[in-house]
Amino acid sequence: MRIKLLVASIAIAISNTNPVFAADDIKLLQQQLEKLKQNYDQRIQALEARLKKAETHAEQASTQASQLTHKTGQVETPSATSNAQNSLNPAISLILDGRYASFKQQPDKYELPGFALGNEAGVGEEGISLGHTELTVSANIDDKFYGETTLALHEHEGSTELELEEAFVQTLGLGNGLGVKAGRFFSAVGYLNEQHEHIWDFADAPLIYRGLFGNQLRDDGLQISYIAPTDTFLQLGAEAFRGSRFPAGGEHGGVGAWTAFAHLGGDIGVEHSWLLGLSHWQANDIDGRTSGGHSHDGEAVEIPSFTGKSKINALDLVYKWSPNGNSKNQNFKLQFEYFDRREDGVVTLLNSDPLETTHYDGHQKGWYAQAVYQFMPQWRTGLRYDQLGSSNSASDDELLGEAGLDNEGHTPRRYSVMLEWLPSEFSRIRLQFNQDKSYENTDKQLFLQYTHSLGSHGAHTF
Repeated sequence: MRIKLLVASIAIAISNTNPVFAADDIKLLQQQLEKLKQNYDQRIQALEARLKKAETHAEQASTQASQLTHKTGQVETPSATSNAQNSLNPAISLILDGRYASFKQQPDKYELPGFALGNEAGVGEEGISLGHTELTVSANIDDKFYGETTLALHEHEGSTELELEEAFVQTLGLGNGLGVKAGRFFSAVGYLNEQHEHIWDFADAPLIYRGLFGNQLRDDGLQISYIAPTDTFLQLGAEAFRGSRFPAGGEHGGVGAWTAFAHLGGDIGVEHSWLLGLSHWQANDIDGRTSGGHSHDGEAVEIPSFTGKSKINALDLVYKWSPNGNSKNQNFKLQFEYFDRREDGVVTLLNSDPLETTHYDGHQKGWYAQAVYQFMPQWRTGLRYDQLGSSNSASDDELLGEAGLDNEGHTPRRYSVMLEWLPSEFSRIRLQFNQDKSYENTDKQLFLQYTHSLGSHGAHTF
């Protein structure tokens, strides 16, 4: 535009001045101006081409960044930054965890009246011990799949155990809000269940998780999820599991357990956010699910075994606040979960002589609420309250008590308080005290825990 104005101005000037220039000179001047205009246009086109190329590269980088994301909870979060993936492929993360624990009651006699405990349910080892150390290897397999494997090292009943905690593949960029995960992974039932232990705000699991899942529910299976294209976050999903792990049990050639879940959430201004979840877990063909055993006067341990069907309904709600939307220096989180389980089947005391069995109708429920406040950049404190209840019945009430399924007229509950020092995003020192009234004698529990993260580590969930 400026070149055209310049040419027009010169033409007007030439037409309005005395003919001091020869015709050949005027023609030469016009040719030079035309050449200058063409050169200017070429430069503009070159700049536009470079700009378009830069925009294309930016779109490609954005696409690659979205492909690097994987679902690790209720929201989409990056599994690792592109730089981390390039510098170390696959990405390797090591979580070092250890603790000192002190109990008033003997930890090997821990029980939850009305609940038959399984897996790793319990308060853990007393004294100095190794906690839940994790080694995670993850990477984008290609532009279609992401893979992750986690090995866990922990103390259990006086020995150190190494187990395959998770090993799954997950789709990337299917489009239309769809996602698929296959392998061994933590179920999406509830809110806390999908999170690894080092992410928890307290050193131990809520009582209801301990009573229903043996701390956490994971299995081998397939998960399908869908995120709706709405302003308010809406996720729907379902899982099909083999059902061979607690709280299911038995060998299944097909689907032994399944879940369905929904999550709804959003922001209120820039300082507040919330997430509401509903989930259901069900196993219709449990065959020989075992739990902790009981011994009587030095006799052989009698192990309760359940065969039948079980279903769990859950509700969870999380609220977060941070001033001006910046959670780095100060933030607050309120978390609540409620679970209700109903079971129908047969309970057998293995190793009993003669073999004792009874028809069992179980109803167990429980909830917890916790609040965590980061009042300074490197300091957090939290409070938690747990409560359980059960109204189990059986054709043989005496056997119900021997199996640990009689509530003994007791309502298990627990009060917890914790204080954390966070030197950096990779380190945490936690002091926690529990007043545990899970059974008749109140147990006062003290934990001093350290957790350190080494290597590439993905972002945490909401």
